Amino acid sequence: MNDLSALFWASSVDELKQGYRYLSQEECFICLSCGQAFSKGLIYPQGSQLMDAERAVQTHIRNEHGSAFAFLIELNKRYTGLTDSQKEILSCMADGQGDKDIARKLNVSPSTIRNHRFKLREKEKQARIFLAIMQLLTSQAGQAGLDEELVPVHREATMVDERYVMTQTERDKVLRTYLKDGRMSLLPGKEKKKLVVLQYVMERFETSRTYTEKEVNEIIRTIVDDYVTVRRYLIEYGFMDRKRDGRAYWVKT
Repeated sequence: MNDLSALFWASSVDELKQGYRYLSQEECFICLSCGQAFSKGLIYPQGSQLMDAERAVQTHIRNEHGSAFAFLIELNKRYTGLTDSQKEILSCMADGQGDKDIARKLNVSPSTIRNHRFKLREKEKQARIFLAIMQLLTSQAGQAGLDEELVPVHREATMVDERYVMTQTERDKVLRTYLKDGRMSLLPGKEKKKLVVLQYVMERFETSRTYTEKEVNEIIRTIVDDYVTVRRYLIEYGFMDRKRDGRAYWVKT
C-alpha cells in the first residue's frame, strides 16, 4: 500500500496521464490506480487476444478504471483543487460535449460554461508555472544536499494536515521506540506517531485482494493485540474501506 502511494506521488505528469509506469528494476508495468503489475516478457490473455505487458496494462486501465482521466478526476479535492462543478464540466468536456450541451445538462447558460472554461485554462497556466518552480527547486535542493524528503501521504487520507509532516528519519525513530521485535504493546497517544504505526501496519496488506474481518484482525494482531481499535483507525484515517456488514475489507488506493 505504501509502495503504491510512493510510486503514485513520484510519477511524472506523463506517467500520471497514461495511468501506469515502468519499473526497470522489477521489469514490470504498474497500474497507478490499483497497483496491479504486468511483467515485461510475459504474454497476457485479454478476452480473445494475447498481449504483451504494456498493452495489457493499458487494456486493464481501460477495462477496470475507465481511463487515467476517469481515475484522476475522482481524486479528492485536496489533490485536484477542483470543485464538484468543475469536475462535472471537465468530465463532460472529456466526453466531447460542447458548451451548449454541457449547459443544457447542468441547467445553466452557455456563458456560464464558457466562464468556467476560462477559469480552468487560467488554473492550468498557474499549475504549469508552479510545477516548473517546484521541479527547479527540487533539482537545486538535490544538488545542494538540503532538506530530507518527507514521507509520502497515502492517497485516500481523510484529512491531510501537520500530523503527516514527517521525515523518514523521524518515522524510523518512532518505529524504533514503539516496536520491539516487530510488535508493540500499546498504540502511541500522539496522533502523528499513531499515523506512523498505522502506516507500518498497512505494509502487511496487499492492494490487490479483499480480506475478511477475521483476516484483518489476524494481520493486525501480529503487531498489536488491540486489533479492534487499530482496525477502526484504519477505516477512519482512510487506509482501508469495508462493506457495511463488515464482511469484506480492502486497501483504499
